[in-house]
Amino acid sequence: MKETFFKWLNTALMWNLFFVLLCFGWFAIALIGRATKVPLGLDLWLSLWTPVMQPALGILMAGALISGASSWIIKRLNPTE
Repeated sequence: MKETFFKWLNTALMWNLFFVLLCFGWFAIALIGRATKVPLGLDLWLSLWTPVMQPALGILMAGALISGASSWIIKRLNPTE
């Protein structure tokens, strides 16, 4: 049961990481576009920052902390495995 949960959690965190990296790439490209006066979606990115990207970052950070802490606790409780 716990192996299945951790496998699912790690998969979800991996997809969330890819989403966050994709958003960062979009932000970098949009900033370059703003500097060169080419509209590449910076205004749209900024409007999505609070409702979409901040929760994705929070989930990624919380999931990494929970995953690491739970792995550490499991190793402490079962030192023979």
